[in-house]
Amino acid sequence: MFTGIIETLGEVTDLRHEQGNLHITVESAIAAELKIDQSVAHNGVCLTVVALADGKHTVTAIEETLQKSNIGHLKIGDFVNLERCMQMNARLDGHIVQGHVDQTAVCTDFREMHGSWEYTFEYNASIGNVTVEKGSICINGISLTVVNSKKNSFSVAIIPYTFEHTNLQQVREGSTVNLEFDIIGKYVARLMGANATTPSNVF
Repeated sequence: MFTGIIETLGEVTDLRHEQGNLHITVESAIAAELKIDQSVAHNGVCLTVVALADGKHTVTAIEETLQKSNIGHLKIGDFVNLERCMQMNARLDGHIVQGHVDQTAVCTDFREMHGSWEYTFEYNASIGNVTVEKGSICINGISLTVVNSKKNSFSVAIIPYTFEHTNLQQVREGSTVNLEFDIIGKYVARLMGANATTPSNVF
């Protein structure tokens, strides 16, 4: 489990394909503190550390992960948002994040707003995921608050600290990002959908 509060940026130094898998090597300030089998969120995707060496760690993304996230779009030199799993005695500063990306979205607008930044993202709403005004959304592993929620799009406002310390600084119109929708909202949506299709005489 994660919080969506990014610890540091890592730089992709090697990419190696093996059958349907992608082995990703990342250099970062936290590599020396990592352990084999540890879970680390990469752009919001929970991946397991499989190797460590020289200030770098390696993780493996399987085919399903590559299909549902932007991990397969990574290039050598790209920066990824990194977060280690939360400690049970720590404050939950963001929101409950599982590290399971639901789908991707495309940035359709980017604006500088007198010291802050506003991003608008469009996603495929037919899958059933929804956002709500002032609700939580996880973008590339970053816990953010939704503004201007619509059926298949939403916006977020970014403060300077978040802009400077995450890879949102590289996101522009046309960029693909990972989305993880709020887990509580997903359960509510599933229950509402189930109730709508369940005959009333069942209750």
